[in-house]
Amino acid sequence: MGKKKPPSMAAKSHPPLMKKHSQTDLVSRLKTRKILGVGGEDDDGEVHRSKISQMLGNEIKFALREPVGLRLWILLSAVGFTAVALMALAFPSQLYEVVFEEEQTATSISIRLYGGALLSLSLIVWNGLYTAEKVILQWTLLSEACYFAIQLVVTSITLVELDIFSNSAILLLLSRLLFLVITLSYYYHLGRRNRKM
Repeated sequence: MGKKKPPSMAAKSHPPLMKKHSQTDLVSRLKTRKILGVGGEDDDGEVHRSKISQMLGNEIKFALREPVGLRLWILLSAVGFTAVALMALAFPSQLYEVVFEEEQTATSISIRLYGGALLSLSLIVWNGLYTAEKVILQWTLLSEACYFAIQLVVTSITLVELDIFSNSAILLLLSRLLFLVITLSYYYHLGRRNRKM
């Protein structure tokens, strides 16, 4: 007696294919997207089409509309900080005399330390010049604004203590105030949300 051959694959009957109704398919897709957390608005008002774009972020979200003249302002700031820092490091007495119009009373080391700190800040500003990221630009401008605000306050107090109200001292204070206002205006403009396109 011969063995029975197993039925061939073609002979097996498959269950009938079931068609999904488009309405139930759509509902299940919406439920799945809701569970994944995509398709709805996030805290910033961005609508993500996939979980990947939600995690990595949209390119459109990071497409930055820079205020007119921002890069030029950062370049001028970087050059200015670097020049003053190098002058403070190399010629501390001359820098003091230019600012306060009198012989140096402070030690050279304090002015050189100021030059070192300013040179460090200039490196941050130089880095800000070459980045396209909004957060880095904002932090660069905020660091710059803090520097100008502190310098304005400290220089004002020093000039009052020394009783110096020369034209160059007043010009110095006004320039620091102007630099502070420009930097804060750029910082404020970058912080505003762009309208959705």
